[in-house]
Amino acid sequence: MAKMKKVPLRKCAATGEMLPKKDMIRIVRPKEGEVSVDLTGKKSGRGTYVSKSEEAIELARRNRSIQSQLKAEVPEQVYEDLLHAVRRESIK
Repeated sequence: MAKMKKVPLRKCAATGEMLPKKDMIRIVRPKEGEVSVDLTGKKSGRGTYVSKSEEAIELARRNRSIQSQLKAEVPEQVYEDLLHAVRRESIK
């Protein structure tokens, strides 16, 4: 019997649900402090994840969950980048 590969799960900052890492977008705050979207998932720094859905991103914006997770101010541009990445993904 083939061994099932373990799928890494991450918790969505907005909804709190556990989802496969590939279904999430990472937001990172490096030591320097500028919060940004990490589409590669490889940037160093404190990270949190949000589901690849406009609803989750809007929820995170409203309840400021990304800010509390990263303990940093999240610029409006980060939410715009997240929405752009999700919309681009849904076109594929």
